[in-house]
Amino acid sequence: MGELEDAVMTRVWKWNRPVTVREVLEDLQQERSIAYTTVMTVLDNLHQKGWVRREAEGRAYRYEAVSTRAAYAAALMNDAWAQSDNPAAALVAFFGMMSEEQRYALRDAVRIVQGPETSEAPRPTSAGENQNPGSATGPDGR
Repeated sequence: MGELEDAVMTRVWKWNRPVTVREVLEDLQQERSIAYTTVMTVLDNLHQKGWVRREAEGRAYRYEAVSTRAAYAAALMNDAWAQSDNPAAALVAFFGMMSEEQRYALRDAVRIVQGPETSEAPRPTSAGENQNPGSATGPDGR
């Protein structure tokens, strides 16, 4: 998304309801000089890209977000990671940029994705290793 598309989508996400070009225009005009046709074009572009859906209301449209800002951010991160020639190094560098608060949020997210039944599951091991490191039996069952 470009800077203006992001500014428009920020409002659509924040308001979390169908919006008109006029509503977005009036809000944007508090920060910058912008024409109605520019906002209309941006919303049309966002519709063509699949970020908003629209429904006719008289001679105008009401636009509504197709997904959340979180889903958009996740798609950006996934695209960037997929383009890396070394995904593990990219993750290490990304994690290194995180604040402590962001690292805690990441840990919480991993726990949520894993779910309660998998959070205590043993890690996969190679053949012949003990599958349950806390047990008294070895790989041969004794």
